[in-house]
Amino acid sequence: MNATLGRMKILVVEDEERVAHFIQKGLKEEGHAVDVSYDGEDGEFLAEINDYDLIILDLMLPKKNGITVCRELRAGGVVTPVLMLTARDSVEDKVRGLDAGADDYLPKPFAFEELLARVRALLRRQSESKTPTLTLADLELDPISRRVTRGDKAIRLTTKEYALLEYLMRNAGKVLSRTLIGEHVWDMNFDPESNVIDVYISHLRAKIDKGFEPALLHTLRGQGYLLSNDAPPA
Repeated sequence: MNATLGRMKILVVEDEERVAHFIQKGLKEEGHAVDVSYDGEDGEFLAEINDYDLIILDLMLPKKNGITVCRELRAGGVVTPVLMLTARDSVEDKVRGLDAGADDYLPKPFAFEELLARVRALLRRQSESKTPTLTLADLELDPISRRVTRGDKAIRLTTKEYALLEYLMRNAGKVLSRTLIGEHVWDMNFDPESNVIDVYISHLRAKIDKGFEPALLHTLRGQGYLLSNDAPPA
C-alpha cells in the first residue's frame, strides 16, 4: 500500500459484478475500505449519505447512468473525487463525463495497475488538500508521512490502528458510534455486534494515552467513542 495515503474509504459503482468484485478485491488488498453498488440510484444514495474519499463510477448503469449521477452529486454539494469508467472511449463521452464533474476518466478494458495509479493520484490530491497535520493537545498525526507522535515520543501504529486514529482525529470532539467507525474504517458490511472495534480502541488507547496526561480517548457507554482534550460529562 502507498504509505503516504493511508487507508481510504472508496465507493465503487459498477453494474458488472465480476468487474466490481475485481476492483473491490484489488483495492482491499491495497488496504482501503471499499463499498460496492450495482446501480446508479443506489450508488448516488450511498455517495450522499456516506463520507467517501473517492468514488469509482461506471458510465453505463441501470436506473441512472453515471453522467446523471455525477452531475446530481455535484449539484447537491458532494465534492468527493470521481473516477469515471466506461466501455466507450470516444472523445465526446470523455467530455460529457468531465463536464458532469468527474475528475478523471478510464476506458475499459484497463490494466489494474493503471486503475491503481489513477486512484493514487486522485487520493493524493484529496489528501494534500486536507489539513497537513492533525493536532489534539500534544498528539499529532501527519497524513502525508503517516507519522504519529505524542509529546516527543513517536508512536508506532498498525495500518488499522492508524486508520482508526485518523478518523477519530478528523472528528475530534464528536461522539462516534460503533456503526460509524465500523463503516468508515472497515466498510458498510461490518458487523456492529463484533467486538473488533473494542479491541482496536483498547490497543489504540494503550499507545496514545498510557503514560500521558490528559487521557484523550474516551468511551461513552451506550453511545460510542470520543477523542477529546476535555473529559466527557459524567
